[in-house]
Amino acid sequence: MRNLKKIIIHSSYTPEGREHDVKDITAWHKAQGWSDCGYHYVIKLDGTIEQGRPVDKIGAHCKGQNQGSVGVCYIGGMDSSDRTPKDTRTNEQKEALILLVESLKTVFGELTVHGHNEFSTKPCPCFDVQSEF
Repeated sequence: MRNLKKIIIHSSYTPEGREHDVKDITAWHKAQGWSDCGYHYVIKLDGTIEQGRPVDKIGAHCKGQNQGSVGVCYIGGMDSSDRTPKDTRTNEQKEALILLVESLKTVFGELTVHGHNEFSTKPCPCFDVQSEF
């Protein structure tokens, strides 16, 4: 198993209320030449947690940080009318994210939790991860 130190949270940066899943994201990432979904987990609007890339494989979600991290992506992150960043998480997504983070910490030890925007100029995940975790 990889030596994990971090959980990095992302948004799919898709319009509010528009459902996508791990199959969609995998197709997007493969179209960019990647081998698989870049994220390890995807959280759908109803709070369903889908497995993306296996956790024992290095992700492709955060340049310079993939080696020791788990990538988690929630569907949304953009206003429904344009490309304005927005925290669009449903209550179900918020609950699922908390449960997933707690579960990962139970399995892998004391992991730190970060937003993608801590390592990039992107607004992703469109909420302040440090204030919530």
